[in-house]
Amino acid sequence: MKTLVPAGGAGKAGESGGAGTPGTPVGGGGAGKARGTAGKAGRAGGQSYGGRISYAVLILFTAGSLFPLVWTAVAASRDNTRLSQTPPPFWFGSDLLPNLQTAWTDAHMGLALLNTAVVAGTITVGTVLFCTIAGFAFAKLRFRFREVLLMLVIGTMMIPPQLSVVPLFMTIAELEWTNQLQSVILPTLVSAFGVFFMRQYLVEALPSEIIEAARVDGANSIRVVWHVVFPAARPAMAVLAMLTFVQAWNDFFWPIIALTQDNPTVQVALTGLGRGYIPDQSVIMAGALLGTLPLLLAFTLFGKQIVGGIMQGAVKG
Repeated sequence: MKTLVPAGGAGKAGESGGAGTPGTPVGGGGAGKARGTAGKAGRAGGQSYGGRISYAVLILFTAGSLFPLVWTAVAASRDNTRLSQTPPPFWFGSDLLPNLQTAWTDAHMGLALLNTAVVAGTITVGTVLFCTIAGFAFAKLRFRFREVLLMLVIGTMMIPPQLSVVPLFMTIAELEWTNQLQSVILPTLVSAFGVFFMRQYLVEALPSEIIEAARVDGANSIRVVWHVVFPAARPAMAVLAMLTFVQAWNDFFWPIIALTQDNPTVQVALTGLGRGYIPDQSVIMAGALLGTLPLLLAFTLFGKQIVGGIMQGAVKG
């Protein structure tokens, strides 16, 4: 028994199927369109893979980045005589542990690592905290001479740090802070780059409506900063913390002026290694390896959170 379909129903079915002509199978055109759309979406949203040239370039850059660290470890595992020969060694030797022990003892590396951790950690926390608050003020608050003050802050980035060494040293000498850690920490608790960086991020990432809503709910300035500004600025704060910590750990210019070998940071302690008529390059390399390992360990432990914060700050919407 045949089922009769009215002409109008067939036309409508054809229209719903995408053919627009009576007699076309129901859903045929829609299925074709769905397959075409799915194919385009797959091509548009699919993951692209690099070719051999891309992998070769990445491997080349990775090897170039790792070469200084590998060479430092190789040189630290050899003696000074072998390092002076031509060609130099390209593989590890058997003197790594003795050289590390010599560097640890001669440079007071234990005290230097502790001092550097205190200095770099305090500078990082202070810079992230103060620069975030100052960046929020320049980005969202309205006060007199705001633009002028911002230009003055940015202008300080153009002044070479060597120009401020003499008055800064006279100040810490007057305060009797020479050879003390606060002489290295306090002058760098706030950076002009950090203030400008956080200001630029908060201008886009923090809507003014959220701040106004918080104030309508009765939040004071401290609560606004703690519950609104800090959560919104977390990705940028992670990036600034990473950059500040690495810079503070590797800082050499001001610590070598303010500190001595009796109370050194890592970079100051390394200047005391290998002294003599013929510097012992293997011991110097061993000390440099000891000073680099904490940074590598920190990035290994917190690298996922750091990269995640950077990626979170790069995604909008």
